[in-house]
Amino acid sequence: MAEIAFKGTPVHTLGDLPAVGSQAPAFDLVAQDLSTETLATFTGMKKVLNVFPSLDTPVCATSVRAFNEKAAGRDGVVVLNISADLPFASKRFCAAEGIEGAHTLSTFRGAFPKAYGLEITDGPLAGLCSRAVVVLDENDKVVHVQQVPDIVEEPDYDAALATL
Repeated sequence: MAEIAFKGTPVHTLGDLPAVGSQAPAFDLVAQDLSTETLATFTGMKKVLNVFPSLDTPVCATSVRAFNEKAAGRDGVVVLNISADLPFASKRFCAAEGIEGAHTLSTFRGAFPKAYGLEITDGPLAGLCSRAVVVLDENDKVVHVQQVPDIVEEPDYDAALATL
């Protein structure tokens, strides 16, 4: 169990992020078109898993925009923006923000939060994912992890992208 914070108040997650050097746990997530995408969907690509509670918060929205801008044009790299938001909400968000090419995935039908140790277990955001970044190489080996210490803080974009 990891202890993080929400606006300075301690909250906890179900577990810990996968360790650097380990193989990433498999996942099933729901795309904007309601299809299921898995880790195998992105075989051979480097993956940035940008995980957060909801697009309806300013910091979460900022992280999607920032990773989309900073990773744009990198060959063989995909940023997966993962939250509990329903695919319909993700699609509306991207359209309203003018964000093209952002890959948003929903945890609403899968065990991703538990498999990655990111499910918040207490506090007002219990049941949602904590804010974290997991970077995987093209063979799905974990090369970088960051559990953001307070959910209202942005992740370290540069550190994550430097591992690509």
